Amino acid sequence: MKLPVNAFKKALLNPTPQIGLWVGLANGYVAEILAGTGFDWLLIDGEHAPNDVRSVLEQLQGLASAWSAQPEAERSQAVVRVPVGDTTLIKQFLDIGAQTLLVPMVDTPEQAAQLVQATRYPPDGIRGMGSALARASRWQAYPQYIHEANDQVCLLVQAESALSLKNIDAIAATPGIDGVFIGPADLSASMGYSGQPGHPEVQAAIEDAIKRILAAGKAPGILATTHEQTEKWLAAGARFVAVGVDTMVLTAAAQQLAMKYKKQGTPGSPSTSGY
Repeated sequence: MKLPVNAFKKALLNPTPQIGLWVGLANGYVAEILAGTGFDWLLIDGEHAPNDVRSVLEQLQGLASAWSAQPEAERSQAVVRVPVGDTTLIKQFLDIGAQTLLVPMVDTPEQAAQLVQATRYPPDGIRGMGSALARASRWQAYPQYIHEANDQVCLLVQAESALSLKNIDAIAATPGIDGVFIGPADLSASMGYSGQPGHPEVQAAIEDAIKRILAAGKAPGILATTHEQTEKWLAAGARFVAVGVDTMVLTAAAQQLAMKYKKQGTPGSPSTSGY
């Protein structure tokens, strides 16, 4: 049995943008629900959400469960953001079945090249052997896993500092890097505009970075939580765009529902809900 093709990696090769959702609630049940809502990809966040290897595993299993009821073309693909570009952590996340990784805070092409090495088995890299214990190989149900895995790994790196933008051409040109994700919040702080990702200088820097990533033949990505920003970056050529965050979606929907009914009637009046 041959290792399945990484559908997300394949999709990045064409100009049709992949629309995603940030997943920070760190729960397999939530991930399974979201996997049925129609997004092309879900970002399981191990940097700023309370995730570890086990909770990410639970969410990957949730996505796989949702897949059982979906046509292959409609399945949300998992992108796992590791907390840091550590070789050991990368090995663990790959072994539990993550095929696409997003690594934060990559400032130089040397860092990018090291990450490529960490995601590949020898002789192309330094990923530790241990596939017999790994969900990724389905515990050796994919008998050629160690020979096929390198081609199916999708490695995305985050450019989120002034230094990373200075080096963006070389980072994007690094063999084995599939895409570069712009982090507007950290970038704005690095440029001296903390809390102002919409500042004209930050916006211009992002637009320029997207052009340079595309020129290198790689896929640019970004998180945009407003319709205006989403449309702007899609028009600029971003290939994978997260258009919301699960915590924000839940909060906004809950607040809207609460206020819809709290505004009716007067405070302290008896309930007329029928319950």
